[in-house]
Formats: sequence, C-alpha cells, structure tokens
Amino acid sequence: MAGNTVTRAQLSEAVYQEVGLSRNESADLVESVLKEIEESLIRGETVKISSFGSFYVREKGRRIGRNPKTGEEVPILPRRVLVFRPSHVLKDRINGELSAKQPE
Repeated sequence: MAGNTVTRAQLSEAVYQEVGLSRNESADLVESVLKEIEESLIRGETVKISSFGSFYVREKGRRIGRNPKTGEEVPILPRRVLVFRPSHVLKDRINGELSAKQPE
C-alpha cells in the first residue's frame, strides 16, 4: 500500500458510492468539508474528528539552526506548522490491520 495516495476525486467517488448523491453533489460536499477544515485551521482552531483524530496549528518560535553541509549557523524564522494527532481508535484500527497481515 506504500506509495498509494487518496485524491479528492477518489473521496468524491467514495461519497457518491456510499451516500448516493450525484457525482457533482459529492464533489461539492467533499470540497465544502475540506474548505471548512482549512478555514478553521487558518483561524487557529482545533479540528477534532471523532474516531479519527485532531488537526491543530502549532506556533514555532524563532531559533538558530545549522547548515549540515557547512556547519554555518542560520536563523530559522517563526512559523506555524500543521499537526495531526490520530485518535486511539484510528491507531488501534491501523495496528489491528498491521497485525492481521503479519504471519505468526
């Protein structure tokens, strides 16, 4: 499964198959959900999806880094980073799948 990527089109198709909306309505629904998540994160809000995980933005302060080739110190500017924290339910599902695939 490594190297496979789920696209917006595949998410829209899954909604179409599962919910029964038209393909256009399914695509619009997926876009709306992703847009709402994006806007919430931009506002600095935490997005919690039950049994899946939480997305939040973390502020990283200014610090000094080092160029690994030259050893020269370089300032790293403050920035915001997106963090995803999976729920225990998701972790258990992933680990259950992993242990089910391994021969004993």
